[in-house]
Amino acid sequence: MKSFTLLLTELSQKDIYASQDFYETQSQNLGIYFYDSIICDLDALKFYAGIHQKYFGFYRMLTKRFPYAIYYDIEDSMVIVHAILHTRKDLKFIEERLSS
Repeated sequence: MKSFTLLLTELSQKDIYASQDFYETQSQNLGIYFYDSIICDLDALKFYAGIHQKYFGFYRMLTKRFPYAIYYDIEDSMVIVHAILHTRKDLKFIEERLSS
């Protein structure tokens, strides 16, 4: 089984931390749980990259425990994560965010 190298853009890292902060304000340690869950999903992406459908020109993997989508692209043996966004975001927002 092929394993990819994972690269998170600065914006995708900000997506994670902003969402972690949001969940931490909802309940103590929920932000930590969110972060750990996203890291597990990203770790799985190293092995399953490329099997997901494309949306707005990027592959989209839905996360397991939280309603988020990981938007990524593949270049050679590298997976580049461009965004990690809540699935209830407005489609226009998602499209604009991914085009930046």
